[in-house]
Amino acid sequence: MKILVRGTNWIGDAVMSVPALRELRRIFPDAQITLHTRSWADGLFRDVDFIDDLVTFDKHKWKIKDVYDNTQFLKEDGYDLAVVFPNSFESALTTYLTRIPRRFGYNKDLRGLLLTDPIAVPEWKSRRHEVYYYLNLIAAVEKKMLGRETVGSFEPDISLGISEERTYNAQSALAENGVDMLRPTVALGVGSTNSLAKRWPFGNFAKLNDRLQIELNANVILIGSNGDSEVAGMVVSEAKHKPINLTGKTDIGEAAAILSAVDLMISNDMGLAHIAPAVGTQTIAIFGPTNPETTRAFSPLSEVIRKPVECSPCMLRECPIDHRCMNWVTVDEVFEAAKLRLIPDEDDLYEETGSIS
Repeated sequence: MKILVRGTNWIGDAVMSVPALRELRRIFPDAQITLHTRSWADGLFRDVDFIDDLVTFDKHKWKIKDVYDNTQFLKEDGYDLAVVFPNSFESALTTYLTRIPRRFGYNKDLRGLLLTDPIAVPEWKSRRHEVYYYLNLIAAVEKKMLGRETVGSFEPDISLGISEERTYNAQSALAENGVDMLRPTVALGVGSTNSLAKRWPFGNFAKLNDRLQIELNANVILIGSNGDSEVAGMVVSEAKHKPINLTGKTDIGEAAAILSAVDLMISNDMGLAHIAPAVGTQTIAIFGPTNPETTRAFSPLSEVIRKPVECSPCMLRECPIDHRCMNWVTVDEVFEAAKLRLIPDEDDLYEETGSIS
């Protein structure tokens, strides 16, 4: 069987769909599974073992061109089954025009006529983590096509592999940019491309950077997309001890490898806050207008810091009042959380070594 999976449109969603892709592989162990997704996702999925092929595309200004171009080259591959993760009309239309016999996706925005198996959006959608939304779609595939209901029997696993070569290259790049690999390294994600309301004040990041460097003797790097460059520059300008600014200088694949090589990631609610724990790095995410119950990184390596103010989560991209959800998170509490992650507890150290050095 040849299976086509239309991948998600955002970085965080791509990571949250990983458990569903793992389950699809488990229930169809001998199938050829192709992930059809945006070109930026290549760096995330390049080294994974739960898909066979990765077919990428770049988004055009006109969605109809995306549909036409993707339909033309996908038609030739003769897929038997399509699983459509995004809720967009365009993604369902592409699989319909590709003439794939079985097409599973959520029945939203008049897409039901384009899908052979439209699945109702679960009533718990706004209350459970997004990981389960994608898993629910794979569960429907298993039930309808195989007559079984085993999806959901295992703890969801968002982990993403990074090859030894890519890790080595990332370590070398860090060293070339002035990172002392004998000291702890902290990455700061100070931006958020699609929402100003998600941003902790840049002055707080600057103060946090100074404390990490002075009190914990840590390297500090800034990392993010081109869209985060302006706010990263503001952090650098405000900081007394300048961090190493890699913002806008890496693609997603390079950023993922770099995050696998650092000791801690501290960031706003952004895509990199999902990637870091997925590649095995401890992460602290500062939440404000968004809901951590549904969109936090699904990993024990990730910790959320937030203030339970009455207006949060509002899901707005710009705050109409005083941005209290983010402004009330203090530098002290983020620093103390970082310190706990970077410096082992003395009791734990004693249990491991039999002494405290």
